[in-house]
Amino acid sequence: MWYFRGIREAAITAFVTRSSSGSLPVTLSNVRDNLGVSEGVSSFVLPLGATINMDGTALYQGVCALFVAQAFNVPLTLQMQLGIVITATLASIGTAGVPGAGLIMLTLVLTSVGLPIEGIALLAGIDVVLDAARTCVNVMGDTAVCAVVASTEGEELKV
Repeated sequence: MWYFRGIREAAITAFVTRSSSGSLPVTLSNVRDNLGVSEGVSSFVLPLGATINMDGTALYQGVCALFVAQAFNVPLTLQMQLGIVITATLASIGTAGVPGAGLIMLTLVLTSVGLPIEGIALLAGIDVVLDAARTCVNVMGDTAVCAVVASTEGEELKV
């Protein structure tokens, strides 16, 4: 529970701004002041995480690909499912930390396994809410990794 209280402002900022990069100053401040992570660890881990650790985006793209497949009644073979997992993971690494980038990268995931690109129209109307949630997950993942790295480096976290 202490962890969630410590990163509350960062999670809310990420949710509202829908930008991992935009919420980075608040995230850095929360991790340093509330969790007790050193400046050396936080200033390396968090910017790197805001750039390549998009776990919320990868989950979103996988779930959306499954939704599109079901909506268009396209059966997914095991090969297609593995393609979705691999492409969603790689696409999330290359996704920019700006609002709405995940929806654009979803086109890559859908086309890689032959799903209809028209499925994006079904998601575009609610993407703002989904974007806010996945950005919040991204930032929470970044802060968790930062706390784990600090702990493995022998730093004592504020509990």
